[in-house]
Order: sequence, then C-alpha cells, then structure tokens
Amino acid sequence: MNRISTLLGIRYPIIQGGMVWCSGWRLASAVSNSGGLGLIGAGSMHPEVLRQHIRKCRAATDLPFGVNIPLMYPQIEEVMNIVVEEGVKIVFTSAGNPKTWTGWLKERGITVVHVVSSSKFAVKSEEAGVDAIVAEGFEAGGHNGREETTTFCLVPAVRRATTLPLIAPGEGILAAMVLGAEGVQIGTRFALTYESSASDVFKEYCLRLNEGDTKLLLKKLAPTRLVTNSFRDAVEAAEDRGASAEELRELLGRGRAKKGIFEGDLEEGELEIGQVASLFRQQQSVAEVMKELLEEYERRKQTLTTNLF
Repeated sequence: MNRISTLLGIRYPIIQGGMVWCSGWRLASAVSNSGGLGLIGAGSMHPEVLRQHIRKCRAATDLPFGVNIPLMYPQIEEVMNIVVEEGVKIVFTSAGNPKTWTGWLKERGITVVHVVSSSKFAVKSEEAGVDAIVAEGFEAGGHNGREETTTFCLVPAVRRATTLPLIAPGEGILAAMVLGAEGVQIGTRFALTYESSASDVFKEYCLRLNEGDTKLLLKKLAPTRLVTNSFRDAVEAAEDRGASAEELRELLGRGRAKKGIFEGDLEEGELEIGQVASLFRQQQSVAEVMKELLEEYERRKQTLTTNLF
C-alpha cells in the first residue's frame, strides 16, 4: 500500500479517468471491482442522470468509487449537492480553480483530488487544500493544458514543487513511479473497453489509429486533443486562417462531443482520445486490462532490476 492506495482505500493505485461520454456506472464499477478506483464522469451528465449513475454504481460495487467534476460545469452547485446527498466520498476536480470547491467538499468529509497541467497549478492546488494531484501531460485525450508539457517533463516538475500524493497519467505504472508519482490515472485504454459507454463505432475507429492521428487544437477556446476526421479538418483550416475564438465556438456548436463519442458520428463528431490509442488494436474487458497492467508492471520491474548499472 502506498499513499494513493491508502488515501483512496483501493488495492492498486490505478485510477480510471472520469471521461465525458465514456465513464458511466458500468465502467466505474468494473474498475473498482478489479481493485482500482472507478470514476463517474459528471461532465457529460445532467444532474439527475449523475444521481442515477451514482446509485447504480453503488449497487454494482461495495468498493470505493468517485466522481470527476469539471469545475466549469454549468450546474456546478446542483452537482456538488448531489454528490454530498448520495454519500460520494471521493471527488476528482478539473478545469477550474480548486479553491472554489475544495474547502466546501472537505468540510463534508470528501477526499478531493485535482487535475493539473503545470507545477504552478500543482502549488495552487496544495494551497487550496486538496488531498492529492493528477499531473496530466498534453498527450492525454480531451481537454488539455495550454502549456503543452509532456508527462515525462511534467511529473518530475510537479514532484519537485509539492509534497502531495501524486498521480501520473498513462499505462506505464513503473515508469510513473520512477518519475516520482505514486499512482496512475488511465483514460484512453478504459475508454475503449467493453464497459465504456462510448459508441462501439467510436471505439473501433480509435483502435485503428496510428501515431500522429491525434492533434491538439481549439487552443483559443480550451485546448483539445482531436482525432482526424472532417470536423477536425474544418477546425484546423479555421485556425490556420486565424479564426477568432467566437468563430471557433460557432464551428464547435453544441453537443459535438456527444455526437462523436457517444453517438458514433465519425465525420461531424468531436472525437477525443489520447495519443496512446495507437498502441491498442482490440477491445477488451476492464478485467483483462487490469490483468495486463499488473502483469506488465511485474515484467518491467524485473527488467529494471536486471538492467541496473
């Protein structure tokens, strides 16, 4: 047991990212039942839908799970009250100032973990009183930090800047720990499992991606890693001609991520996935993914021991 496992009450320090349109109760409960921490992604749910997912997740597992809440969520007060009313004990926050809600959540007995993209925001998170930090590099899918710092550079910088328990993104558990993290948060690989609520059409498309098929765009709004398709081509062309934030916002419209990830519109949808998707070629269950992650960790540990100077 390390600090992350102890803090979250889980067997393995593996956290499933709370991804929009992917992280419903089925995925979260499957990860928790496999010894990690499942997160319900509140960012794509109406408040009462979130309440239903929390209740279904609790019925499906008696192990810890949490909720990821983007702090830019338009009905944030309602969502926070639902989390408290439903007895959720772990909340991951992102995309906003942790000072806004951390104290309120902790006063109600909730463990708070905040996602950051720089060491500067890691320090601010510690000052805000969070219990742990996720340092997310710009290789990740979905919304990203403007700094475009890679995980390999970001994790050591955050480790140097704060004493808080630290979680790194990605598949490489041992690599993350060597860099100074005490756990990993995995999004893309869990997004492509059977239990993910994403469209099977979206999953199959992502499982055919190669290196370079994702790109960080929409930097005038909120930097987002997008998969190549007609919508991304339109965004890239608009940015190349110097489109304003308002023009990009109009192009993005409403419900674009739902159309792509949840409904499987591969041409006009906003397809968000991490660079690591190019490493995977077949859909798996959560249990299979967890088994492979742990086996890979043991293999890498043996290799590291063998290859020491």
